[in-house]
Amino acid sequence: MAQGRSPGVKFGTDGVRGVANTELTPEDALRLGYAAARVFGGQLLVGRDTRISGSMLAGALAAGVASGGGDVLDAGILPTPGVAALAPRLEASAGAVVSASHNPFPDNGIKFFSARGRKLPSETEREIERFVAEAGEPAPEVRPTSEGVGEVRRLDDASDRYVAGALKLLRPRAEGLKVRLDCANGAAYRAAPMLFSELGAEVSVAGAEPTGTNINDRCGSTNIGELDGRGADVSFAFDGDADRVLALDERGEVVDGDRIIALLARDMFERGVLAPAGAVVTVMSNLGFFKALDSLEIPYEVTPVGDRHVAETMYRDGASLGGEQSGHVILSDYVTTGDGLMTALAILDVMTRTGKPLSELAGVMDVYPQELINVRVAGTDLAQSLSESERVSGAVRDAESRLGSEGRILLRPSGTEPLVRVMVEHADPDTCREVCEAVAGVVEAAGSGGSGSRKTQEAKEAKQAKEVKEEEA
Repeated sequence: MAQGRSPGVKFGTDGVRGVANTELTPEDALRLGYAAARVFGGQLLVGRDTRISGSMLAGALAAGVASGGGDVLDAGILPTPGVAALAPRLEASAGAVVSASHNPFPDNGIKFFSARGRKLPSETEREIERFVAEAGEPAPEVRPTSEGVGEVRRLDDASDRYVAGALKLLRPRAEGLKVRLDCANGAAYRAAPMLFSELGAEVSVAGAEPTGTNINDRCGSTNIGELDGRGADVSFAFDGDADRVLALDERGEVVDGDRIIALLARDMFERGVLAPAGAVVTVMSNLGFFKALDSLEIPYEVTPVGDRHVAETMYRDGASLGGEQSGHVILSDYVTTGDGLMTALAILDVMTRTGKPLSELAGVMDVYPQELINVRVAGTDLAQSLSESERVSGAVRDAESRLGSEGRILLRPSGTEPLVRVMVEHADPDTCREVCEAVAGVVEAAGSGGSGSRKTQEAKEAKQAKEVKEEEA
């Protein structure tokens, strides 16, 4: 192992992430692999997405595991939920994924799943960090030698195993349906076309020619506006590691995560298979979602932002459905984590069983106009204190009074950036925008001691961004 301390291997909300080869280096991956071998032992299943840095980091991670005495099953390019699904089936001690999900290609990340295919508790992540942070070389009596060194073996049929397992869980009759896929030039570029072709659907595919540098580039769920859904009964757009999916209906209209969860919740509720806990969503779900489920008398629980919070709440309460507006949906009767392919299968299943087009199914909820303004402040501590200040609280109360029952306001500090996020929803888009701008102005004025305006600050930031681009050019 390399000498010295790792400078910054810390788990965030979704593993360790950063720009590959600077913020996340092969040395970091090596240390993480060694630490994972010490914590989990046994055999780790390792998969990755299509980023050019993926093989570098996955190789270093595997070397670290072997150096710590663990064995590695290298699954190659495989969706993140594929690693979570196969880890327990292959009796792996843990799963690891090298991916930065929906981020641009220069970024990469490393995250782990337990032997049961679940995200790790924070205590286990802290334990891995402690091993990573050990100074100097491991003592000779700790580093294994001879037969104690681990082995790295290829798992060449990982995508086939993942697809076969998914179809055993849910296999809608999709013969004759026209299905359009956008694989984001990412981890689903093999598995998704294979899966939907097995259903007998007429499949057309975009975003399935990865170069290592085009993942999420004007394609996938984060760029769904680039997908041409004309002529298809339904279109599915995955993100880079395929743990998310968004859809287009037969008219080309976007069906986001809120609508997906709402239509699945209604179907499961009507069939009596929705667990008593109902659906689990975050505070960022659209107001229309909550109104729809209230009208249907379907229970739900609301968590802070982040799929980790959704997953933990679902596991604690025994919920069978949960997710986020971004299309990260968990169907716990089938999977342990967000799985874009399984979510797409579930949507197809509702369509084929009911004989209804997706546009009609997605009409279960109305999407309320939403305005979001991120107010930049001097630091994360200030962001927290501003969100709790009496001045800002008064502005929020005034906003709530104006919005009434046809709207809502959500104000929260970012957990990772010096920002206060102001989000407003209302049936009238003009009211929505005006209220959001007014509260954001109060937050900015409070943060600057009463001077300056939000629009002035935006103009300054735009000017600075232009100057940076001109310098880079």
